[in-house]
Amino acid sequence: MYGYQQSAPGGNTGYQSPGSGGVPPYSDAGAPGAGGAGGTTYDSGAGYGQQSYGTADAGAGAGYGGVPQQGYPDQAYYPEPQTPSLSDAVRAFTTGGMSVEDFQAIFLSAKVYCPRGERPGFLALHNTAQPVIPMFSTLKELHRYAGEESKHFAITGAEALDLLPTGYGFVLDLEGEHRMVFDAKAVEEMVEFMMRRMYG
Repeated sequence: MYGYQQSAPGGNTGYQSPGSGGVPPYSDAGAPGAGGAGGTTYDSGAGYGQQSYGTADAGAGAGYGGVPQQGYPDQAYYPEPQTPSLSDAVRAFTTGGMSVEDFQAIFLSAKVYCPRGERPGFLALHNTAQPVIPMFSTLKELHRYAGEESKHFAITGAEALDLLPTGYGFVLDLEGEHRMVFDAKAVEEMVEFMMRRMYG
């Protein structure tokens, strides 16, 4: 993906992490428009004066009058594959274990955590080549960067892309082991990918 950078060794090579360590200063970037039910068991031999005739044992698997029911043979159960979490996707993508398209699909539907100031909207970092918005895949990553008591809001990745100011990129898990940076051009490509998924 154009403009992608990551700080973890291995995986997608040739990329470098931007900026220097530490907690860079914040500034308000703002955002456009910001202002199973249980079943019932019935007793086949009870109620309405019914009686069981014959000597057959009405045990498990037996129907009325002790006649065994054929039913269907046991079928193998294959659980639906679970979608990886965003933090798992970050780890897999930065180590070469996930394609760009798969990562983007997970990011769009996943929840991201964004620091906020006194006013609603994003907080931006301006000590980089391009202004970027810090986002985090988990509350743990957010707290590692901004502290336990930091203010934040949570939205989906798709909503975050829709609200990003023009010309801004974003950095994912800034203090994490697998930091990822997407510049403004990469954001445009992700928006195009989102539009294709939504409208074909």
